[in-house]
Order: sequence, then structure tokens, then C-alpha cells
Amino acid sequence: MLDIRPTCEHCNKSLPFDSKEAMICTFECTFCKDCVEVLQEVCPNCGGGFTPRPIRPKALLKKYPVSIKVIYKPVDLEKHYENLE
Repeated sequence: MLDIRPTCEHCNKSLPFDSKEAMICTFECTFCKDCVEVLQEVCPNCGGGFTPRPIRPKALLKKYPVSIKVIYKPVDLEKHYENLE
């Protein structure tokens, strides 16, 4: 089951279950579209790319609730950019 995380890991922007701004990598690291752009579309955790996070239908939220665990760990952009070279 996909872990629908509530916020962007870099800027902590709220990303509700139906957000069209939420992006995820293959390991479900979650970032907003603005931060994905800043990260040059490379996940700082695994080095993979991003894709839009699917929206969980409201009808399934009770049976399959979204995560309430906030993962907030701002990226060291200088180090991230060095790793891209």
C-alpha cells in the first residue's frame, strides 16, 4: 500500500491526500513540485527520479488512511548539487 505522506520532506509544505503538487520517487520519498524543480528532479535520498503521487480516492480513506508521520529533513542543496555532477 502506497504511503501517502502529509508534507514535503524539504520545505514541509502540506500535501493532502488529493494534492496535485505531491511528487514521489520509487521509495515514496515525498516532495512538492516546487522542491522537485529545485532538486533538478533527482531524489536526494536515492538518486532516482520523481513522478506525480497518485490520489487516494476519498471512499478508500477510512479503510486505507493516509500517513500522519511527517518526514521533514531539509536537503543540503550545495551537497545535493555536488552529487549531481
